[in-house]
Amino acid sequence: MSQENGQGSVVPEVVAPLETFDAWLPCPKKRLVLFDIDGTLIRCGRQVGPMFLESMQTVFGSRGDWRGYSFSGKTDPQIVVELLERAGHDRDQVLGRLDEIRELYLPRIERELDPDQMELLPGVMPLLEELQQQPDTHLGLVTGNWERGGRAKLAAFGLNRFFDFGGFGEDGPARADLPPAAIERAVAKAGRSFAAEEVLVVGDTANDVGCAHAHGIQCLAVTTGFVKAEVLRAAGADWIVSSLDHLGMDA
Repeated sequence: MSQENGQGSVVPEVVAPLETFDAWLPCPKKRLVLFDIDGTLIRCGRQVGPMFLESMQTVFGSRGDWRGYSFSGKTDPQIVVELLERAGHDRDQVLGRLDEIRELYLPRIERELDPDQMELLPGVMPLLEELQQQPDTHLGLVTGNWERGGRAKLAAFGLNRFFDFGGFGEDGPARADLPPAAIERAVAKAGRSFAAEEVLVVGDTANDVGCAHAHGIQCLAVTTGFVKAEVLRAAGADWIVSSLDHLGMDA
């Protein structure tokens, strides 16, 4: 779940000149490309946050202490635990009822998500179509969304066809738990292993950068979310671009 903050999208100049971006496809080193969803592929507007918080309200009688809280790059379970802990709830009790919140939230987002309030971010569709055509190149997800929630978001633009596997909120409360889960599923799908230098994470937050680097993986950061380039640079992003529209076989 990614929280929109109502500010205009920050789109700085490309930080790394594209001619130096030598790790993008069709470079033979990158065979597994793992994409974040919110702020990287799509934006959902303000509609998801209320669904998420109201599910917490139904189970715990509280939306948690959400004002001023940063949802950026966090997993759905992590958000629930942190918000309710901030509001004074016991961590173990929250974890024990996490499934109840999930089972309220997921059918609702599948039923109520309005594509008219959503945005497919620049360059996403042509880039995914190009990458899908590359031999021995595999696309996956690394997203803090619970899988059904993430796929409901992608379905609004027909993007699920690009992603047979991924790492999701169910795979661990910390974002660093997600790349190993995605890679394990990629191995099962592709029938081959992937060294860290063959993998690329694409995301829009410092947590995307951190989860990649925790496993020796490079990260391409985009500023199509609400995180500024200087924050991504400070987090150690290997490349920063203003949108995925800059990338492709002709870049």
